[in-house]
Amino acid sequence: MTTMATAAAVFLANRRIAVTGVSHAPKGHGSNAVYTWLREHGFEVFAINPEATQVEGDPAYPNLSAVPGGVDAVVIATAPAHAQATVEEAARLGITQVWMHRSFGAGSVSREAARWARAHEMTVIEGGCPIMFHRDGDRGHKMMCRVLTWTGKVPRAV
Repeated sequence: MTTMATAAAVFLANRRIAVTGVSHAPKGHGSNAVYTWLREHGFEVFAINPEATQVEGDPAYPNLSAVPGGVDAVVIATAPAHAQATVEEAARLGITQVWMHRSFGAGSVSREAARWARAHEMTVIEGGCPIMFHRDGDRGHKMMCRVLTWTGKVPRAV
């Protein structure tokens, strides 16, 4: 098993990251917060939303396959029911790094999708948020990381 810190560092070493579930109406959507934070911190991010053509002032793509030049990693920030289709598409595209976003509640974690992805040699982080593990993450995310790790919502190992 890999420690969460190591898995997060490997994930965040990728520069082209897709974020699923980014909304054209961003109020209250964690996916939009992750998307804009990554964009503002130098990542080349791609919004995935089959119902939108633009989000956060950027083009949106209906799926991972539609992103020009592909991506290296994906943050799943949709309902867990959509995670399986996302990991299967990622596997077809050769994407091996997946982060299922979760802070409080169920988030986007699907245990079945995570098992499937691992069986297909993908690294899956089941919970937490990339901002929690980035060196420039804000204090709120760092505090949430501690609490959510303690409660088991953020894994200690991947």
